[in-house]
Amino acid sequence: MKQANHHQRYDALDNMRVLAFGVLILYHIGMYYVADWGWHIKSDVQFVWLQDVMILTNQWRMSLLFLISAMVLGAVLSRRPALSCLKERTQRLLLPLVFGMFVVVAPQAYVEGRVNGLVSISFWEFYGHYINPATDYLPDEQSVIGLLTWNHLWFLPYLFCYSVIVAGLYPLLTRVISRLPGWTDHVAVFLPLVVTATTYIWLNLREAYPVTHDLISDWYNHAKYGLVMLVGMVIVNRPLLWRNVVQHRRVLLLIAMCTYTLLILDRHGVLGDIPAREEAPFWLWPLIGGIVTGNHWCWLGAILGYGSRYLARPSSVTRYFNQAVLPYYMLHQTLIVVLAYVLSSTLLPASLSFLLILAGTVVGCMLSYEGIKRVPGLRSLFGLKGRVSASSPTASRFSPLKG
Repeated sequence: MKQANHHQRYDALDNMRVLAFGVLILYHIGMYYVADWGWHIKSDVQFVWLQDVMILTNQWRMSLLFLISAMVLGAVLSRRPALSCLKERTQRLLLPLVFGMFVVVAPQAYVEGRVNGLVSISFWEFYGHYINPATDYLPDEQSVIGLLTWNHLWFLPYLFCYSVIVAGLYPLLTRVISRLPGWTDHVAVFLPLVVTATTYIWLNLREAYPVTHDLISDWYNHAKYGLVMLVGMVIVNRPLLWRNVVQHRRVLLLIAMCTYTLLILDRHGVLGDIPAREEAPFWLWPLIGGIVTGNHWCWLGAILGYGSRYLARPSSVTRYFNQAVLPYYMLHQTLIVVLAYVLSSTLLPASLSFLLILAGTVVGCMLSYEGIKRVPGLRSLFGLKGRVSASSPTASRFSPLKG
């Protein structure tokens, strides 16, 4: 029975991951249409109301992927040496990252340059500058490595670095986690909220270090996602805590919905003007920090709780998509950007162009994956292992985006 529960938990994580990547695709298509939010390419028809919809997920959508990755990494490290895990992740995260930067992301950079009136040369001329770190083309658009960028693939180096840290500290982490008193399994459900709210309020990381995704100076994101990884490690090593998250899922969902409602009301001015931090009463900014971080953590807890309760069953569809998740992740945004660029010259209604972009992205990812998995050289460049039987129960459990 214990073994069955173990498999049920990881079936739930597999199913949640597939849903999370589905949300990610929809979110990135939404970025093309949402008003006032910058992105690589924007539709001529934009919608202000779409902001409220996208705020529902934009605080936790990437955190959910880090949380699930940490939980499965913890399970893998309990059965395999850390060096073996890190060797695999080097091959299955860093190699796809480099390939993605040089090949997959290049069309996005080109389209963005064309749309913004910065690029007038052909793609292949641009590509020569893109892969040349010493190029003098578009100097204002360059970083320390020239025009080369990882763009939406930032998740891969972040996950790799966090995995290295977690694997190196794993013996110490498990000793500390195992010695936590029993009462922590009950209060720890809400402990991340307190820790992150304190960080938000006192260290002021969110304002001092705006999101850059450059890995080096992205300290707010490191504090956020690093803590998420740590929480995932704790949950997977404390089965009672995991059960308590499931038990408290209704409370977590209620808090998540309430805090989301407050955020939306504030955005629409219903709550009045909030004074600047230095002019606000001492209780106001701790309250704001609690609302923002409560929204983040309670959505994560509610999703984990409901997912563990209702998605704990194997699925052949989920098994397929979990094997395909890294190629889909690498390819989806490039397909979205290119399709949106091609359709931007048409006069199609926004609803129809949205459906075409969504269908084209899904079909493009699916067809690309079917080709990639049949070519050994491409398999490694897209982070796939050697051929694994589709019926194997472990086929999806060691995806690089799972740990």
